Amino acid sequence: MDAQAVAFRVSKDDLTSAVSWVARNLPSKPAQPVLRAMVITATDDGLELAGFDYEVSTQVAIPAEVSTPGRIAVAGKLIAEITSTLPNKPVDLHVEGSTAYITCGSSRFELPTIPLDDYPKLPDLPEETGQLDSKLFTRAVNQVALAAGRDETLPMLTGVHIEIDGNSVLMAATDRFRLAVRRFEWSPTNSFVKAKLLVPAKTLQEHARTLDNADTIHLAVGNGEEISSEGLFGIEAESRKTTTRMLSAEFPNFQPLLPKTHTAMASVEIAPLVDAIRRVSLVTDRNAQIRMEFSEGQVILSAGASDSGHAEEVVPCAFSGEPLLIAFNPGYLKEGLGVINTDRVVFGFTQPSRPAILIPEPEEFPVAGDDGVFATPDTDFTYLLMPVRLPG
Repeated sequence: MDAQAVAFRVSKDDLTSAVSWVARNLPSKPAQPVLRAMVITATDDGLELAGFDYEVSTQVAIPAEVSTPGRIAVAGKLIAEITSTLPNKPVDLHVEGSTAYITCGSSRFELPTIPLDDYPKLPDLPEETGQLDSKLFTRAVNQVALAAGRDETLPMLTGVHIEIDGNSVLMAATDRFRLAVRRFEWSPTNSFVKAKLLVPAKTLQEHARTLDNADTIHLAVGNGEEISSEGLFGIEAESRKTTTRMLSAEFPNFQPLLPKTHTAMASVEIAPLVDAIRRVSLVTDRNAQIRMEFSEGQVILSAGASDSGHAEEVVPCAFSGEPLLIAFNPGYLKEGLGVINTDRVVFGFTQPSRPAILIPEPEEFPVAGDDGVFATPDTDFTYLLMPVRLPG
């Protein structure tokens, strides 16, 4: 194919959607100038647009009227900005020499092409491992990824741990201050598949957010003895494919952190609780702490100090156990409440100095056993939150 004589016509909406998705994953400050490129391959079947920075690869196919097949590269983020502003008319692109000419209605742009001699080979998608509903995938990733660490010196905490065991999947992430764990079922290609993976949380969340328009997500990390051997985590959804290089660090053993029993439990309606947290935390210094005093029928939220003012609000709640006072970082508390997909949240407590759990409301409020202890209800999502030490 002649790389210097590409020509095609494509729908503005199709092109905008495709280039914006690929450009979103291109590096802002690439290690090599060629990695800022978006590669466009035109064939009789249409267009494939791709990007790769050695860590993340993206490929998307769209229909187009191709009059001259070929392969070119242009600055990815620039062509994304250009296409987003074009009028809603067909887009024509043709290449002469080392210049790409883009015409849409009365708009006309000239872009220098980027030589592809040094462009790395795009990785192949590993063999498919299983599939699941895209909205379930997106919801699960968003529930867990928010708890991942952002400190690059602790790479094992910047990823989402994914544990596959037959038709069940577990996702977990922690930054040492909170831990999010989500379980769900999926359809594996091999019912005996087992794998433990660690995928960069930021990239995984970005992919989940942009692939939820598809009905089904296909996860690809290989199968059998070859599973995860390539070190790539692949996702395919309709016409989009992406791979991410997995982290080689080992995720900490988190299971012992999850309490099996509790000395007290509370059920609170989420919307009024979040509103109260937002108001009361106005007097805290940089999300310092918000105190929660639980007793029968209510929780009293309070925050502040003598030099920064004081705020207090009472929120109704169902509560069982000995009254207790516990304090949390209000930002972490709100984020946890924001990903619980029920109207009410159930808190489980052991001691004010020990982590508490937040879970979606079960069908029945937990009841204490004869020993006064509550068993953790069955749940597909757990948000474990470290308390903040109370002064004095």
